[in-house]
Amino acid sequence: MRCPAAAVLLSLTLLAALPATAATAAATPLDPVAGEVIVQFRPGAAVTRTHAMPARAAAGTVRDVLARRAAAMGTRLGRKIDAGSAVGERTQVLRVTGLSASELAARLAADPDVEFAVPNGRARRTTAPNDPLYRALTAAEIAARVRPNGPDTGQWYLRAPAATVASGPVSSIDIEAAWSRTRGSPGIVVAVLDTGVRPEHPDLTGRLLPGYDFVSNTTRANDGDGRDADPSDPGDWVSSADLTADSLRPPTEQSLIRCVAEPSSWHGTKTAALVGASADDGIGMAGAASGIGILPLRVLGKCFGSTSDIQAAMKWAVGIRVPGIVPEVNPNPAKVLNLSLGGADSCDASYQSTVNEVLATGAVIVAAAGNSAGGAVKAPANCVGVIGVVALRHAGSKVGFSDQGREIAIAAPGGNCVNAASGSPCLYPLLSATNTGTRGPVTSGWTDSYDASVGTSFSAPLVTATAALMFSVQPALTPAMLLARMQATARPFPTSGADNGTDTLTVRRCDEPNRFPLNPDRDSQCYCTTSLCGAGMLNAGAAVNAVAGPVARITVATASPTACSPVTLSAAGSLAAAGGTITGYQWELSPGSGVVAGFDSATNAATATLTPSAAGSFTVTLAVSDGQGNTALASQTVTVAAASAAPPASSVATGSGGGGGGGGGATSAPWLALLTLAVVALFRDARRPRRA
Repeated sequence: MRCPAAAVLLSLTLLAALPATAATAAATPLDPVAGEVIVQFRPGAAVTRTHAMPARAAAGTVRDVLARRAAAMGTRLGRKIDAGSAVGERTQVLRVTGLSASELAARLAADPDVEFAVPNGRARRTTAPNDPLYRALTAAEIAARVRPNGPDTGQWYLRAPAATVASGPVSSIDIEAAWSRTRGSPGIVVAVLDTGVRPEHPDLTGRLLPGYDFVSNTTRANDGDGRDADPSDPGDWVSSADLTADSLRPPTEQSLIRCVAEPSSWHGTKTAALVGASADDGIGMAGAASGIGILPLRVLGKCFGSTSDIQAAMKWAVGIRVPGIVPEVNPNPAKVLNLSLGGADSCDASYQSTVNEVLATGAVIVAAAGNSAGGAVKAPANCVGVIGVVALRHAGSKVGFSDQGREIAIAAPGGNCVNAASGSPCLYPLLSATNTGTRGPVTSGWTDSYDASVGTSFSAPLVTATAALMFSVQPALTPAMLLARMQATARPFPTSGADNGTDTLTVRRCDEPNRFPLNPDRDSQCYCTTSLCGAGMLNAGAAVNAVAGPVARITVATASPTACSPVTLSAAGSLAAAGGTITGYQWELSPGSGVVAGFDSATNAATATLTPSAAGSFTVTLAVSDGQGNTALASQTVTVAAASAAPPASSVATGSGGGGGGGGGATSAPWLALLTLAVVALFRDARRPRRA
């Protein structure tokens, strides 16, 4: 195909990350079997031709062939190699003593007969923690009132989802699949910006890093002072006496305007426990990321908190200096911020500026959508770059109280009480840690079916914990890469089953007009759409698996690519698995890429070059691999668009006619003759020798 003379423009479309099952074969969290390697020989390899495997061979014959292949490879490496079992026609296990599996794999991989050699990894069954409130009760236990106040469903929101709501909750996040890789790394810190925590709670004792109390108003602080180094929650109750006293102050000094009398919420203790409560300790509940560090930051006091306090805490959380705080720079900077709070309808310049500063440090911000029953998403969840979270019912539909909007990134369980009768136990709350005090702290405990935890405040910590687990297995992730893989692995929203099997309940789509026709308290749930509820239902296991191995990333290194000019693609932004290195690259051109015939360069290096011949598009796929046999894929489409052609020489104006006007576009014969003579003269002059 002939290249046009005109320049072209290039536009890029980065395809969504592939699902974890296709995009990443990630490393196991366990060490490989000592000295064992899985080897696959190339088709037609000399060792397999010499020691061919007969068809329908007896077990003894198979063992003999495997042993002879192992002996042949041992001769090549100069050491004794024993044969393990067969894995396939050309694939088997080789064993050696005195050499690690990774070192043996590296030596075998260098042999020309070997297609690949990887350590023989280990896997373990996915197990549930032994925390008594985690599991669902059996029918016999329910009858025996093992949990008198429920919930019978336990921590349903963490377990594997059911296929249909008739079989159980469908919005559960499948955390056990993530736990098979990691419970979280202590080096990954989650900042919980909330009402503070109760540090003596048995599920949080020993789990907290030194935090800070950012509540500057002494009335709202409720602890006798303003900002200090004690992030514990003294209680955020508001009494009638508080409201009366506040109303007697001058208007400019009132701190509890539009507040109502209410008991202490212990909100921060609940959100912190959902993120990282101790697990497998035989006590209470299990946090979704029990191995990470929790940084408690108190930003909410009586009734509410101020934006300035919240933004100061956001900055200090990630290591940005905040004058007046001791220390001014947080020595334990967070990778994830959980903001189970919301305020203004819009994200103003101050909030967005703070968000931008936080994101620039490489940290992720997760925020609740808000609970105004389908209203607009509140700040900071509607700020650009924040992971806004919608709340789901156990059935996968949006909970009626949850706000929604195009700013939302993903959805997660928020709890719901299917039975609306007053005094009835809630069937699907989000069980969490709390305190029994209605004002100050009294006794540690856990929420239940009568003291139910529901709201987008409790959806956000599940996403926060998942992000922390993703960072635990791949610390080099950027916020954008993390969100892309979390969204790519999300499960699709259900479109049926939310009517609870009744004939009177009509559940509509969330984007359908007049979707709340009957009883708003019960019928305001709706079937989510990706335009209003984010990419789908959080799938923690798949999200963590998607980043547990290497992560492939394609960038275009050529600043201004044009047709008929080389376009260089780079894999430099790819990431290796934690503690590893990328050892291989493979570029491929997808079918249908007619404007490119092939690569100009080698296809097994960190960069690749190709030349588009015309306007159109082509798609490339990059596979990166590491020394442990893990592979990740990325795909990118490059669109080559024709640009305006540069004006040819024959269109240069001759200057004839009136002042300033262009000529007719045809060049006169005398002008061409003079141009020809000038070119000849220049050519002769260029050939004359010149002195040095």
